[in-house]
Amino acid sequence: MPTFCFLYLVMFLVSVSTCSQNVPNHISEATEWSSRRRQPEKELCRKGNPIDDCWRCDSEWETNRKRLADCAIGFGRNAVGGRDGELYVVTDSDNDDPVNPVRGTIRYGVIQEEPLWIIFDHNMVIKLKEELVMNSYKTVDGRGYNIQIAEGPCITIQGVSNIIIHNIYIRDCIPGGNAIVRDSPNHAGLRGHSDGDGISIFGARDVWIDHCTLANCSDGLIDAINGSTSITISNNYMLHHNEVMLMGHSDDFLDDKNMQVTIAFNFFGEGLTQRMPRCRFGYFHIVNNIYTGWKMYAIGGSAKPTINSQGNVFIASDNESTKEVTKREISLEDEEWKNWNWRSDGDIMLNGAYFTPSGDKGPASYIKASSMVARPASLLTNISPSSGALNCQSGQYC
Repeated sequence: MPTFCFLYLVMFLVSVSTCSQNVPNHISEATEWSSRRRQPEKELCRKGNPIDDCWRCDSEWETNRKRLADCAIGFGRNAVGGRDGELYVVTDSDNDDPVNPVRGTIRYGVIQEEPLWIIFDHNMVIKLKEELVMNSYKTVDGRGYNIQIAEGPCITIQGVSNIIIHNIYIRDCIPGGNAIVRDSPNHAGLRGHSDGDGISIFGARDVWIDHCTLANCSDGLIDAINGSTSITISNNYMLHHNEVMLMGHSDDFLDDKNMQVTIAFNFFGEGLTQRMPRCRFGYFHIVNNIYTGWKMYAIGGSAKPTINSQGNVFIASDNESTKEVTKREISLEDEEWKNWNWRSDGDIMLNGAYFTPSGDKGPASYIKASSMVARPASLLTNISPSSGALNCQSGQYC
């Protein structure tokens, strides 16, 4: 890539990393970062991000909301969410009842048995009293308003399928549990202690998390464990957090060998420490993301996961001890990691960043049926400004 492209990329990323010094405290501030980065409408279209190219050039996106369900890529591409159901409008952000949800609240919508496409009718900050336990075939679509789930237990996707979470700002999530919570119209049960994840995916499949902003939760921002699979995590903006994403329950939980996750077009921003992601078993396609620094490491794992890193941009911090992108969670004398299939293909390494590969170098070991095609890392100068929750206006390109 020509030198001037590298300089442009560095200047762009430095400008982004200084835009937000603290986690925003008010919802209007939460979207300010995304708004400042918006390009002229005509330039938003056809930029090489296959998800956004699928729907964002439609000025009638509000009328055609469900078109989004056909735009997923990667392993979570079959997640249809509530595409085949009715629209459900959240009108009440204040009256969360975990046992007997009130019609008009988000909890009432997500527990229903039928498919629903859940939207909102005004800006709102939703402070949940307990985990928001979702039923299958649901889409939570925050486009058109500034929607936060904050300062309480957050989203749990457990034992279900076909979930889409789109355009929500999720922050300051805290543990909950040891309480009765309803997960369907016909069942409410005692929930154990929750960790305080932003989004917890537990034994679920066909899940797509797209264009969300996530920050500063008690545990992970997005965790996927206990046999979860067929997941895409895309176009999200993550900041100010320690353990960002955990993929896999434990080194002894063998069901996670079937886990397949696509992590694409995300912006890993300021104040992140580690686990972007941290993987066990399974196959992880980490493609076309931007990493703007990490306090410990970016991508790590144990229990022999396959990691296919393609077309990412890694910018190390100035700390000389944290230049390495990768970390294997093993004892110092154990050299088993040399057989793990970890590769870097087409990644751009800046400010001394480096990736330690291992295992099979041949591309055949990294080809999976639902893998997406990586774009050149140089294209991320156009793609990355669109990460996180979007400021979508009715009648305009989003």
